[in-house]
Amino acid sequence: MGVHAHGAVAKAKPCSSSSSSRRLFLLVVVLVVLIGSYCAAAAADEEMNSSSNRGSRSRRRRRSRSRRRAAATAADAVTPAPLMVPITILKSAVDSGAVCMDGTPPAYHLHPGSGAGNNSWIVNLEGGGWCNNVRACQFRKASRRGSSDLMEKEIPFGGIMSSSPVDNPDFYKWNRVKIRYCDGASFAGEGFDKENGFYFRGQRIWDATVRHLLSIGMASAEQVLLTGCSAGGLAVILHCDQFQAFFPRSTTVVKCLADAGLFLDASDVSGGRSLRSYYSDIVAMQGVAPNLPPACTARLDTTSCFFPQNVIDGINTPIFLLNAAYDVWQIQESLAPTGADPSGAWRACKSNHSACDASQMKFLQDFRDQMVASVNNGFAGSRSNGLFINSCFAHCQSELPMTWSDNAAGGGASPAIQSRGIAKSVGDWYFGRAQVKAIDCPYPCDRTCRNII
Repeated sequence: MGVHAHGAVAKAKPCSSSSSSRRLFLLVVVLVVLIGSYCAAAAADEEMNSSSNRGSRSRRRRRSRSRRRAAATAADAVTPAPLMVPITILKSAVDSGAVCMDGTPPAYHLHPGSGAGNNSWIVNLEGGGWCNNVRACQFRKASRRGSSDLMEKEIPFGGIMSSSPVDNPDFYKWNRVKIRYCDGASFAGEGFDKENGFYFRGQRIWDATVRHLLSIGMASAEQVLLTGCSAGGLAVILHCDQFQAFFPRSTTVVKCLADAGLFLDASDVSGGRSLRSYYSDIVAMQGVAPNLPPACTARLDTTSCFFPQNVIDGINTPIFLLNAAYDVWQIQESLAPTGADPSGAWRACKSNHSACDASQMKFLQDFRDQMVASVNNGFAGSRSNGLFINSCFAHCQSELPMTWSDNAAGGGASPAIQSRGIAKSVGDWYFGRAQVKAIDCPYPCDRTCRNII
C-alpha cells in the first residue's frame, strides 16, 4: 500500500511493482539514471554531453567551465545575498544551569517578523550530530557545537528561514528563530561529567530558550511552527508535544516539521546495529532517559525511544515528516560505517551512488522500504500529520534554497512528488489547503532527482 499526495491510501503504482523482472529492470534503470544525473546545476553539462562527438575532450571541458561560469554569473545577478542574522547570547539562562557543553551560555538568532507575520513564529532547532564518548565530546566541547564562545557571530537564513517572498512565500514575514545546538543529545540531555567538565544540559537549554522567546513576544503568537534538521529534526520529534504545552490550544496553532530526523533502527551491512549502539551510548552518557516521551518509555527501553520510529505514532501535536528515502547520512554512518565494512566494499557506493552494484542498490531499496513502513500505518493515518518522502540521495532539504524552493531563477530546484515541491507541500499542510501524504516511487522513475549528492 502507498500514500498519495492528497492523503488517500491506494494500491502501489506500477513503479513500485514487486515482480522480480520488474525489480531487476528498475535496478538497471536506476543505475543508468544515477550515472547520468547530477543536480539541477549540472543541466548545462548534460546538454553539452549530448553532442560529445563534436570537438576534442579538452574543448568540451572548456565549454563546460564556461557554461558553469555563465550560469553562476547569471545566478548572482538574480539571487540576492543571503540574509545574515546576528547572534544573541542568552546570558540569563546560566542562572538556571542552561549552558553549553563547556559551561558558556546558550545562544540564538532572531529575525523579526513584519506585517501579517508579526504574530507568527518559526522556531528552528539547529542540528549537527551527537557525541557518545569522552573523546567525541572533548572534540565537540572545543567547537561551535559545544561552546557559544566559538559560534559564528552571524549566520545565513535560507530555505524555510528565508525572508524572500519568492523563495519562501508562506513564511517569509514570520518571526524566525534558530536556537543554536551546543549540547550533543538533540536538546534532551541532563547531567554533568565533573571529571571531564562536560555540561549535558540540552533539555535546560530547550526550556530556557523557549521561555525567553515567550517573554519577548512569542506568548501572543497566533501561529507557530517548530522545525529542525538532522539532529535538530530528531529534537523536533522528541519535543513537539512539549512545545505545544507552552501555548493555549484555544488561541495558537502549533505544528512541527522534522526534516531528515527519521533515523531508523536498521541493520548495517554486517548485520549489526551500528546506530543503536551509538544511540545507546548517547542516552546513557548524557542522561537523556528522563526527557524522552513517556508514552514510549512506558513500553520500550530508553534507547528505542531515541529512535523516531518508536515515537512518532504517539505524538499528539500535528507534525510533518520530510525525509529523503535514501538519506545519505544514514547510508554513510548507520548502514555502511567503516566499522561494519572493514573490507571497504561499500566505500565507493556510499560516496558515489552511481558506483553501487545491483546487490547494494537492493540493500538501499530495502532500507527505503523500512522507512516507508515506519510511517505508513498509524502516523500516515492521522489527518493532522503531513509527509513527504522523496527518492533522492540527500540529507536536510528545508533549510537549503536549492531543495526548498521552486524558484529556478534563485537557484531553487525542489524535488517534487505529483508536481508538488517541498515548500508548497509544507505550506499546504500547515495552512490546511490540502492533506499532504506524499511518498515517492522506489526509484527516481518519472522525474529527475535534482538533488542527488
